[in-house]
Amino acid sequence: MADSKREIERKYEATTETRLPDLSRVAGVSAVVHRGVSELDAVYYDTEDLRLAADSLTLRRRTGGSDAGWHLKFPVASGIRDELREPLSDTLPNSFAGLLRSRVRDRGLVPVVRLVSARDVHHLLDADGALLAEVGVDRVRAERLTGGAGTAAWTEIEAELADDGDPAFLDAVERRLRKAGVRPSAASSKLARALAETVPEPSKSPAEGRKESPEGRTRRSTAGDHVLAYIRDQDEAIVALDPAVRRDLPDSVHQMRVATRRLRSALRTYRKILDREVTDPVGDELKWLAAELGIDRDQEVLDARLLAHLDGLPRTLVLGPVRGRLRIRSVAQGSGSRRRTVAVLDGKRYLALLESLDALLAAPPLLPAASRAPGRALPRAVLKEYRRLAARVGHALELPPGHDRDVALHEARKAAKRARYAAEAARPALGRPAKRFAKRMKAVQSLLGDHQDSVVAREALRALAVQAHAAGESAFTWGLLYGREEAAAAAREQELPEVWERASRAGLRAALGG
Repeated sequence: MADSKREIERKYEATTETRLPDLSRVAGVSAVVHRGVSELDAVYYDTEDLRLAADSLTLRRRTGGSDAGWHLKFPVASGIRDELREPLSDTLPNSFAGLLRSRVRDRGLVPVVRLVSARDVHHLLDADGALLAEVGVDRVRAERLTGGAGTAAWTEIEAELADDGDPAFLDAVERRLRKAGVRPSAASSKLARALAETVPEPSKSPAEGRKESPEGRTRRSTAGDHVLAYIRDQDEAIVALDPAVRRDLPDSVHQMRVATRRLRSALRTYRKILDREVTDPVGDELKWLAAELGIDRDQEVLDARLLAHLDGLPRTLVLGPVRGRLRIRSVAQGSGSRRRTVAVLDGKRYLALLESLDALLAAPPLLPAASRAPGRALPRAVLKEYRRLAARVGHALELPPGHDRDVALHEARKAAKRARYAAEAARPALGRPAKRFAKRMKAVQSLLGDHQDSVVAREALRALAVQAHAAGESAFTWGLLYGREEAAAAAREQELPEVWERASRAGLRAALGG
């Protein structure tokens, strides 16, 4: 696994005559230590159509300085990036190749820019001699290696916060720099500036064309415009979350699965907008991907639920090696599901799905209804999903408690999720009514989701009790937790009529145009 750090930095315009002001006057700084000048030589890689740059990712191989090697940076927020590092080698590290696969796919990576920098480094230290920030004056020479042969040169100041430092410290540094006449840089990174300045008239690359421009996001005049914008957002989310899943970042599997389900739901809900002969095969592949991601995600949810229940028990009611058995189960099943998820993301089927989504967005199969005003076409689709949900809730409530009702409530949960996603997709067009409707559908979905989680938890608890009994251990604690889960499910079933009554009020549907 590559080394990782959170990089928090700010860049400022400078000239060859620019000198740093006295930074010892910044609050909290006791000393400014000059560390000398480092010569840095970095080659930046991308696809020929600059797919990484389009998503503000940077991949470089750098020599010189204290951190020579391969560096891969993912944007987190303005001025904040996650930087991953691998040792210097002649070829791209396999770990980086995996993290870039959702964007690069079968396209090759080529050198696009070379940056040679002379960095004059200063360390800002506190009273204990601990590093607060590193401030460098960089004199940069950029050379375009593909897509042109331009060159550029500039000087900039870079202030990077020390590991685990308070970002507010950079505010104090910036105030001092501004007082000396130094202003923030307009470029987000050296690479972005090099790409802009080494080609006289840059043309929009195919990768950039995949994204909707800010102007396009505000000019959604038809129902088709809104549906495609929603689909594009979910497609971009899947691509962006892929490396987060590979890095095992918190909640990443869940978020990727949600984006996959939202996209599939939109294709199914808005069949009057997009030709289902084209979208149904894509929807089938999205269903497959969501199921594969669910293996890992469902394990996360179950582990957290069982552990929380166990933590809530008095010690006197925890009999036998309960925590150890739960831990063994979690590790055994979690490691297997984790490997399976990464294998799915490395597979040809997943990459083919990403390509098919690109093709769908590049040439959307719009039907005549797509040209209608969103206020007419979108509410009809949302209310159709509502009617499906109403039928399933009604059916579930007619059944006696037991297995059949559990299954029916699970089907109602899936319908609630589709109704919610349908309203969320329509929200930019329909405004507050769609927001309120989605909120009510989410309440139904959450209640039914908790009920289904209890059903799954009971199955796991029964299996754990059987294993404990077979090993000669007490099964008392597992049975106790089973009973609590059974009571929790019954409570959710009792709450459902009231929650559904609020969600099914005619006023909510009327506000949507139903």
